[in-house]
Amino acid sequence: MSVLDRAALEASPLADLHAVASELSIDGYRRLRRAELIAAILHKQDGTEPADDPAQDAADDAEPEVSAPGTAAEGDDEADAEASKASAPDGDEEPSGTRRRRRRRGGRGRAGARDEEEDAEDASSAAEEETPKAEKPKPERTRTAKPKTERAKAEKPKPEPEAEPEPDEEQLVEGVVELLGNGSGFVRVDPPDPSDEDVYISSAQVKRCELVSGDRVAGPKRAPRRSERFASLIRIETINGRPAAELADSVRFDDLPAAFPSDRLKVGSDDPTLKAIEWLTPFGKGSRVTIVGPARSGKTEALRRLTAALAGREELTLTVVLAGVRPEEITEWAQGPVPPVAAVSFAASEDAQNSAIEPVIDQARRLAARGADAVVLIDGLDGCSPQIARKALAAARNLIDSGSVTIVATASAPIGGETTVIALDVALASIGRFPALDLVTSGTIRPELLVGQAAADAIARIRAEASEDDDDVQ
Repeated sequence: MSVLDRAALEASPLADLHAVASELSIDGYRRLRRAELIAAILHKQDGTEPADDPAQDAADDAEPEVSAPGTAAEGDDEADAEASKASAPDGDEEPSGTRRRRRRRGGRGRAGARDEEEDAEDASSAAEEETPKAEKPKPERTRTAKPKTERAKAEKPKPEPEAEPEPDEEQLVEGVVELLGNGSGFVRVDPPDPSDEDVYISSAQVKRCELVSGDRVAGPKRAPRRSERFASLIRIETINGRPAAELADSVRFDDLPAAFPSDRLKVGSDDPTLKAIEWLTPFGKGSRVTIVGPARSGKTEALRRLTAALAGREELTLTVVLAGVRPEEITEWAQGPVPPVAAVSFAASEDAQNSAIEPVIDQARRLAARGADAVVLIDGLDGCSPQIARKALAAARNLIDSGSVTIVATASAPIGGETTVIALDVALASIGRFPALDLVTSGTIRPELLVGQAAADAIARIRAEASEDDDDVQ
């Protein structure tokens, strides 16, 4: 390290002076004033003991002398100094540090008291360094007397902590599934009436296991949480007595083979319009049917009468969904034999109408995959998106060696892909002439599979005659 002169040290900041003092191994350099620190550095570089700093001495002499309470007077200090000089050996001078400290003890108020405290700290630190660690006196601990009540509490034995209860085993629940409009559902433990013991099934579980209303399921449940009212089903272990894993591994609905409808659905009604539909535009299980016609041609009324004729048949699972109908028609449907599972008026958005139709179609597909015959009646398809309309009709099929899905929907015009089209004549309906069936634009694909070849030929002759009559009218 290079030797620094006084001018360079006085121009240096205090942090640099501390760094230099640390390198020179000056003890207690952080408690020295700037002038003392510079003097200590200079003398440490020269290898000599620090002498009095004239500037510091002048500054100390210039400070006002104020006697602090409890300190000796200045005359007493001078007498002590004289006595100290007399007792000192001849030719030896008192060290400058001692003279400086004695001069400071002349009672300069707070500054003098602070220096005395610093000297005392230096002495204490030096004593601690010289004393071996093993010989350091340990501070005595003072014991405070505790009140009797506190001592009694302290002496009272603490009760042993109770063992945490082991978690209860999973509680199993078994019941019948009842699905809601939003895709979720409940396990009714006492069907068909709801109770507080019913267990909630999430929509994800319903979709994953392809549950439908009426399925009997079993599985463990968990207790309701803080914001829940009902317990929740943890997992589904069995469905209708079969392991859920077997049903999950079954073939998808879209992969099942299908055939044209061959099992005719007999209406058996005396209504003239329904009679004409049954004999001239027959349909069966798995048919894709649309009732088409312009506004006020009687599409909704024909569908409502057809629903009443098919209601009550145990071999069929009927479901009604209303999308885009008049509010008054929603009330009439609700009072009928088959209340709708979902109903939105024509004021609802396209997304709302799609949301009303899709869950019903998915449920019908799951029923058919398990061997049931589902019939879905939709009024109507004009308000939903074309994609949802095609999806709804495409779900109708007659599965080989399994169940079927039959779709009967109203629309202003054929969607495409129908196996049966029932066209209504607005002119006949407006003047009250029933059946208001337009035989020319109505028809069924492969009617011989439903009514036989002879009946199919008779239907073809009647349609041809109706077409000739229309030509004559024109």
